[in-house]
Amino acid sequence: MEKIRVETNSKPYNIWIDNSFDLLLDTFKACNCHQSKLCIVTDDNVEKYHLKSIQSYLSQISDQVSTFVFPYGEENKNLQTVYRLYEHFIEHHLDRDSIVVALGGGVTGDLAGFAAASYMRGIRYVQIPTSLLAQVDSSIGGKTGVDFMKHKNCVGAFWQPEFVFINTQTLGTLPERELNAGMAEVIKHGLIHDADYFYFVMQNHEAIKNLDSKLLEQLIRRSCEIKGDVVSKDEKENGLRATLNFGHTIGHAIERLLDFKLLHGECVSIGMVAAAYLSSHMGYLKEKDIEEIKTCLGYYHLPLTLKELSPEVIYDELFYDKKTKNNVLKFIVLKAIGSCEITTTSTKSDILHCIETIYPNN
Repeated sequence: MEKIRVETNSKPYNIWIDNSFDLLLDTFKACNCHQSKLCIVTDDNVEKYHLKSIQSYLSQISDQVSTFVFPYGEENKNLQTVYRLYEHFIEHHLDRDSIVVALGGGVTGDLAGFAAASYMRGIRYVQIPTSLLAQVDSSIGGKTGVDFMKHKNCVGAFWQPEFVFINTQTLGTLPERELNAGMAEVIKHGLIHDADYFYFVMQNHEAIKNLDSKLLEQLIRRSCEIKGDVVSKDEKENGLRATLNFGHTIGHAIERLLDFKLLHGECVSIGMVAAAYLSSHMGYLKEKDIEEIKTCLGYYHLPLTLKELSPEVIYDELFYDKKTKNNVLKFIVLKAIGSCEITTTSTKSDILHCIETIYPNN
């Protein structure tokens, strides 16, 4: 089992990476998370594959393990679900020593983490991510939240977990589309911070798609290292952490406008293409770089273009992004593959130009 340390100011913690759940109980005991009331939060899709085994493990360290199962899908990451979760906490007498166990993908982690952050002004929680997107990105860093009036993560809190436990074998239960969506965040990590990693993901696409266990472990470890390092240096997103939003400003706008019809990673993929063209427009990326980015995304069957919506509609939606301050849009652009910067200097004309590049006829 591998360990990656995340050193945040509010709470240092470990990310554990293994290929089974055999050592899960040891991590609970090492963090003094046993002998407490536990509540496992998961969706009705993950429930079918992993809930019984996790219940069986955790019942060995606590005689008070409850479960809360909600319907799968981003449309259920809202305050209504959180309300029902609070009711569950109260009905099962969870107190300040209790622990919430987030078992599932990014939606579950965000939702359960926010409920833990806000219940009794904050109780402990752990992340057991079962999707690739959650394992390489969303479970790390303490960003929790829910969508409000279809605005992505509009209500939330920074609340770090006690630990993150990644079992790579859970990826075998994912549909191909979900795996590909997770690869968008993996590719993003390479593009913004590690060119060698980007080319590793590009060159080994066939083996990765075939779930080669060694390559998957390498991939997950490197993404966790990148995300953990960034979060350790900038926990509350005052600077460096914003670079993790490459492709997300336009991606989130598309996600909201399409009412979450596309998966998060699919929208980020389209957003990264647009951001790559903005990077080129600013004089950074060459056409060859853009083609390599599109080729890599294409290897994982991620969308590069958009037929719905209009550039103006997408542009207007950008101003609802929570990273926008005083009506000034913030974009992450690539200075080169593996290097990025934050810019607020792009004009409306610049932004519309880069949005127009994601339509098939351009």
